[in-house]
Amino acid sequence: MKKLVVVSMFCFSLILLAACGSEESSGSSEGSEDLLTQLKEKGTVTVGFANEKPYAYQEDGELKGAAVDIATAVFKELGIHTVEGKLADFSQLIPGLNAGKFDVITAGMAINPDRCENADFGEPEMMYGEGLVVQAGNPLDLHSYKDIADNPDATVVIMQGATENEYVKSEGVSEDQIQSASDIPATFSAVSSGRASATTGTEMSLKMALETSNSDNLEFVSDFEQPDIEGIPSYGAAAFHKDSDTLREAYNEKLAELKEDGTVKELLEANGFSAENNSVPADITTEGICSGEQY
Repeated sequence: MKKLVVVSMFCFSLILLAACGSEESSGSSEGSEDLLTQLKEKGTVTVGFANEKPYAYQEDGELKGAAVDIATAVFKELGIHTVEGKLADFSQLIPGLNAGKFDVITAGMAINPDRCENADFGEPEMMYGEGLVVQAGNPLDLHSYKDIADNPDATVVIMQGATENEYVKSEGVSEDQIQSASDIPATFSAVSSGRASATTGTEMSLKMALETSNSDNLEFVSDFEQPDIEGIPSYGAAAFHKDSDTLREAYNEKLAELKEDGTVKELLEANGFSAENNSVPADITTEGICSGEQY
């Protein structure tokens, strides 16, 4: 009889555990509160950025930049009035997003098919080209990626995770000519000290970083030849976790309204961009860029 009671109690316990497990599972599925609702309730969104002017950077404790300003305006329209930044190396932004360290990437990150496999981008917010910084006087006479490829003595240092790592390779620059650094100041240091011949990045980032670097022995190559390769010009956008469809769709809806009323152009201009040259053409979409059909 004792044995029967024990067995009965054991079975009853299993039933309870199964029921609890089932309830917990349903709480973390479609029935759970989506991220947009959570952010609205908190009134705060945490964004990942990589300290890259003029896209997203921190100055005197304040989060600034074109991508930040655009995202802030969009989130305000969604009823989320506080944007908190979380600094990360550029190469760690998507891994950080997927690890739940922040809700959205707001870094003017260029959309490309490879990145689209690991994150879902909002619609493009800005357009930009590439730039090159060398030692003053441009001693190796570098004006394009092909010039670097054609000179075995030339080396280029590039920020980790930046699209330029693939761009230079597609123009013939060999692996042993490419160095890596954590951020733009580190790339400038490498060129300034002679450890590298040049550094490349988005045109606006390099120009603005050079203006504030107080480095007399560096020079922006004003007649840099833009490479005719897929991915240039680049289109920057906010990036979302692949499970954040509701948030991304709501973001895109408000972004479209702010593009339509001219707010996005105003914010680009306020951060040193050209409303004419850096605004995204109406026919360019994230879907087209991710598929490789548009670039």
